[in-house]
Amino acid sequence: MKAFYQRFKLKYGIDSDKDGIIIIMVFALTGSLSVKLARPVLEYLGISKDMMSPWVFWPLRILIIFPIYQLLQIAIGSSLGQFKFFWQFQKKMFGPMGKLFGYSFNK
Repeated sequence: MKAFYQRFKLKYGIDSDKDGIIIIMVFALTGSLSVKLARPVLEYLGISKDMMSPWVFWPLRILIIFPIYQLLQIAIGSSLGQFKFFWQFQKKMFGPMGKLFGYSFNK
């Protein structure tokens, strides 16, 4: 486990164990919280599991979770002093998607 953590720190350029632990906590917290927040968002939009096929509902739920996760990652990461890391992470994640639409996130 220690070797994995060391590779994680090296790959993402994390200097201290404190920052590494905070970043891992942000990933865990945003993942859990985005799944929890998807239900009220779907309810607000009037979408329930009972009103449609699971083949439609679950992909729709995942599409709702995705932007919630991105926003929470920046918000929680920033509040814990890791804005720079998560902003770079988001740009790296959306880079290929931006190229598809003719936009560069590295400006």
